[in-house]
Amino acid sequence: MKERGFEVVSKYNEKEINLPVRSTKYAAGYDIECCEDTIIEKGKIKLVPTGIKAYCQDDEYIMLVNRSSSPKKKGIVLANGIGIVDKDYYNNENNEGEIFFQFINITDEDVLIKKGDRIGQALFQKYYLSDNDEATGDRTGGFGSTGK
Repeated sequence: MKERGFEVVSKYNEKEINLPVRSTKYAAGYDIECCEDTIIEKGKIKLVPTGIKAYCQDDEYIMLVNRSSSPKKKGIVLANGIGIVDKDYYNNENNEGEIFFQFINITDEDVLIKKGDRIGQALFQKYYLSDNDEATGDRTGGFGSTGK
């Protein structure tokens, strides 16, 4: 039984996508790479594709965070602060659960992110339900579809 991990999204099967890895044995996050050259225009927000999807347990989610060097070295930050990938995003019918990082370019120039550049980290996290939780809805879409 699979507990948690990463897979390549099928449309990238022939694109030599690297699955996320931890760089050191005590690292909390898995480094995620960009799957294709992407330009983030100055002052603009852009969804940067990774070509990967992630699966986890029912009481877990994947937190997407900035690499600590990205703001200073590349001039990009996560526009939403952190990203949350819910368990039911995996294999959704709209985009198969592909993970995107939503970056804003805070520089005065366009920023090129190249295929294979490490752009962020993913951390598997446990979450808890409140005593009166009654959520029964099902995901019906891909990126940004919760609550629609």
